[in-house]
Amino acid sequence: MKRFFARVKGRVQGVGFRYFVMRKASSYNLCGYVRNCQNGDVEVEAEGEKDQLDLLARDLREGPSLSRVKDVRLEWFEDEKGYKGFDLKW
Repeated sequence: MKRFFARVKGRVQGVGFRYFVMRKASSYNLCGYVRNCQNGDVEVEAEGEKDQLDLLARDLREGPSLSRVKDVRLEWFEDEKGYKGFDLKW
């Protein structure tokens, strides 16, 4: 099991990005959270199997159709935080 923290920049708020991430993460059986940041970015922390995390990382770069992702910064970790499910944080 692995974990990553991601910061997604671009037009990623007000376009269904968080719900897109929640659906994708849940379909990959990942745990963690997604939330909007005050500066307009979206923050994602996810943990689970490496191949499933790679799929989510790819999806973050694409986003839903109304989004325009400019940059995704990923930081990988070997440890888990023990999240139960994937949540939308406010």
